[in-house]
Amino acid sequence: MPGRKPKPTKLKILEGNPGKQRLPKGEPMPDTGMPEAPEHLDKYAREEWDRLAPGLHALGILYEVDRGPFAAYCKAYSLWRRAEESLAKKSESNPDLGMVQVTKSGNIIQHTLLGVANKAAADMVRYAAEFGLTPSARARLAIDPGRGKKSKFEGLIGGKTKK
Repeated sequence: MPGRKPKPTKLKILEGNPGKQRLPKGEPMPDTGMPEAPEHLDKYAREEWDRLAPGLHALGILYEVDRGPFAAYCKAYSLWRRAEESLAKKSESNPDLGMVQVTKSGNIIQHTLLGVANKAAADMVRYAAEFGLTPSARARLAIDPGRGKKSKFEGLIGGKTKK
């Protein structure tokens, strides 16, 4: 089905329902349990899980049903980090060819690890946006700090102003 992905009601509420649309009733709510990290996560993926999962769960964004997509984010993070570290090592040994490699026929091409790192970074950012882990995703969740305060024009002409 083409078009925008529907936004979860919880995120609409956090945003203050900017479109003032009627909020859906009966949206399935996941079990409130904190997901366990999958056993297949490597060291870097597990570090990222342990770094972010508690905070996301406390915000009501990460639940047991979200375990797979969040694990995919953590795996993409791990792959990106390992590829970047490998590129850094290659650059140390040969600074002139850190980002490129020479084929058997003598042609210079982009280093394959650079492609791996770029793809992993793109995947990581795509998954991160689903959990509000990018600046633009957080900006959509920003709560108006002035909400609930009186307007400086309130009471001037005929009573209250609209908010």
